[in-house]
Amino acid sequence: MTATKPLVLSFGSVNIDVTAKMARLPRPGETVLADGYAIGLGGKGGNQAAAAGRLAGALGLRAALAGRIGNDAFGQQARRELERFGVDLSALREDEGAPTGVALIGVDHNGENAISVAGGANMRIDASDIDLAAALFDAAAVLLLQLEIPMDAVVAAAERVRRTGGLVVLDPAPAPAHELPERLWTLIDVVTPNETETQVLTGVTPDSPESAQQAARTLLERGARAAIVKMGARGVWWQDGNAGGFIPAFPVVAIDSVAAGDCFNAGLAVSLAQGRALADAVRVAAACGALATTRSGAADAAPTWGEVEDLMSRS
Repeated sequence: MTATKPLVLSFGSVNIDVTAKMARLPRPGETVLADGYAIGLGGKGGNQAAAAGRLAGALGLRAALAGRIGNDAFGQQARRELERFGVDLSALREDEGAPTGVALIGVDHNGENAISVAGGANMRIDASDIDLAAALFDAAAVLLLQLEIPMDAVVAAAERVRRTGGLVVLDPAPAPAHELPERLWTLIDVVTPNETETQVLTGVTPDSPESAQQAARTLLERGARAAIVKMGARGVWWQDGNAGGFIPAFPVVAIDSVAAGDCFNAGLAVSLAQGRALADAVRVAAACGALATTRSGAADAAPTWGEVEDLMSRS
């Protein structure tokens, strides 16, 4: 491991996704015939690590993942897939007592999706995973967190990285059923909710730059040092204690939005690890998220740095 290269560490879920494409998503109690299906890497922790790994090499960075998989065929597949992206997997543990997580995803012809997740080994992650990967957590320039693992582990990871001077980026997904712990809010450098998560966390529906700004200010009042409100095709509002701004969505033809949020956060993390200012990092992140919607799948939708540069240069 080359200590001189800044590290982006993702700590979170690893799943295998079973994705079916169909004309429209089924209503409750309805069966809709799919056009086909695919099986591949997923989970927000795995997706963000893979997307960061795909970007990291070209930027002189490292990407790593800490989490758990089962001792099963899906776990072996997840490990193989992550290795393709150049991710350090020294902290990815095999759990003998639970299967690898699985996500069942439906995607319609407009790119909208509905997802059900069986967490498996992800739900057994605890502080021991942090202790076993102490060197990675202590070296992290940016820690990527999500909410598909137990909350106690999320808080413990944030505490560890903040003590050693790293930045903590929280993707509050899936939208929390209850309030986030007050302690966690004080540890967040950047929180990145989408429209649904913003409404759950703040009570504000961000359907314009003005309402997104209102929601972002509420998130800062909770304790986060910066907030990025993702509004899909409407664009992104970013806000910290000193400034804020709106970044329009990049013009692309979307076919699948499954990976957009994870690629956004990976782009944000690698940019912050480079030392970019928040406004610049958000623009890079928005380009990553936009490019991800132009492809099918989760991790495989992650763009390369060359593709991100090309899109930003044309917009």
